[in-house]
Amino acid sequence: MIEKIELQWLLSFQTVYEQLSFKQAAKQLQVPTSNVSRHVALLEQQLNLRLLERTTRKMIPTAAGKQLYQSIMPLTHTMNDVLEEVSLYGDSLAGHLKIIMPDLPFLAEIIADFCLRHPQIQLSCDTQLNPTAGLLEGFDLVLRFGRGPLEDSGWVAREVLRWPSCVVAAPQLLEHHPLPQSLDELSKAPCVTSLSVLQGMPWRFKGEQPLQVQSGYKVNSGHMAKTAALKGLGFAILPTHACQADIDNGSLIKIDLNCEPEDLVLYALYSGRKYPLAKVKAFLEHLRLGLIDLVPDEN
Repeated sequence: MIEKIELQWLLSFQTVYEQLSFKQAAKQLQVPTSNVSRHVALLEQQLNLRLLERTTRKMIPTAAGKQLYQSIMPLTHTMNDVLEEVSLYGDSLAGHLKIIMPDLPFLAEIIADFCLRHPQIQLSCDTQLNPTAGLLEGFDLVLRFGRGPLEDSGWVAREVLRWPSCVVAAPQLLEHHPLPQSLDELSKAPCVTSLSVLQGMPWRFKGEQPLQVQSGYKVNSGHMAKTAALKGLGFAILPTHACQADIDNGSLIKIDLNCEPEDLVLYALYSGRKYPLAKVKAFLEHLRLGLIDLVPDEN
């Protein structure tokens, strides 16, 4: 059977399945729409079944189409990885590098510099603070924040950057709420928390169980959390370096409890294969060196 199927037919079908559009698939593959349509038709003809039901308004995969897609996707990804690995025996780093990461200025600098140094790298970068599905959608590398133990994802997690953190509050907040002396008292006070990033609302302290706190202000932004804390909207956990100047000038007060918050850590997650792809390995090394140059005081 396989000798009667062309690889391009499978690639066209896979892309149409993901895009649910011949036009969008052709755009991604950089070929005429008629070619993509013909490839899918030839594949269906050879298999003697329908893979996609087409109407004038939408396209729906058939049961056979779903099964074929789920089966060939890991195979085409593996084949692409193998070809990119082999291409590295040439003189330069090349291939498609797909990354999800937070929208942080120092990371933008590092990635742009990496692509300048390796002009044959094709970059696709999505900026998200809480990438939940990226590890399952063909991305090579996911940069994400964490506090405390990471959930088991089957991916390799490498620490990129670590920020010690502290609990802070504005003086005006403490005029209306007593200074908490314990985690139990803190759990009853108004807090500024994350919405979904860092696993949502629970706060994590070293050696303690996750702490459920009261929050009417949930944001997926460190900048917004700090601003809210400065306005007196609630207690907040912030990286110490990000609020040290405010602590020094009295705009924020560091709350001394009987334990410390877990550090805020930026992790790099990539496939759990025995060896990382060469492009991922090269980027991680570039990232490590870039952090030394750009944020030496935050390492």
